[in-house]
Amino acid sequence: MKPSSRDTWVLLVIAVVSLGVDQFTKYLAMTRLAPIVVWAPIPSLAHIFTFTYTTNTGVAFGLFKDWGPVFVGVAVVVIAAIVIYQREVPEGAWPVRLALGLQLGGAAGNLIDRLRLGHVVDFIHFHFWPVFNVADSAIVVGVILLTFTMLREGREPTKSMPQSPEPSDSGPPASA
Repeated sequence: MKPSSRDTWVLLVIAVVSLGVDQFTKYLAMTRLAPIVVWAPIPSLAHIFTFTYTTNTGVAFGLFKDWGPVFVGVAVVVIAAIVIYQREVPEGAWPVRLALGLQLGGAAGNLIDRLRLGHVVDFIHFHFWPVFNVADSAIVVGVILLTFTMLREGREPTKSMPQSPEPSDSGPPASA
C-alpha cells in the first residue's frame, strides 16, 4: 500500500523540525561560543558534559578531514535515497517515517553546513565521546530506530495464508 500524503507530510515535518533545531543550535554555538572554548552549563557536570564549539571537515570522530566535496556528494545521495525510499514505506509505518525524517533532517543539516561554511559545526561534548551536533544525533537516532524497527518486524510471526483444499485424486469432476 502506498503512503498517503499525510504520511509523507509527517516525514517532512519531522525532517524540517530536526533541520530547524540543528541549524538554530549551530547558530547559537557560532554566535555565543568562542572556538575551542569550553562552556559548562552545569558546573558540577563539567567533567562529563560541556559545550565546545569546533568545526569538522571530515566525518564522525574527525576522520577523513578535507574530504568535504566527497561528503557533499554522499549527503546528496543519502537525501535522494531517503526521498525515493519513503515512497515505498507502507501507510501507517510511523516508526520508519520517524526514522527516515530524522535521518533526512540530519543529513540536510550537515549538508547545509558543508555548502555554506565548508565544514560542519560541532558543539555538544560528552567527554567520553567526540564533539557532535544535533544533526549527528538525529542521524544516529534515526538509524537506531530504523534498525530496531526492521529487526522487530523480522521477528514478528507471519500471518499464515489461508490454505486452499488439496485437489483430490478421485478423477475429473463429475459433470451435471
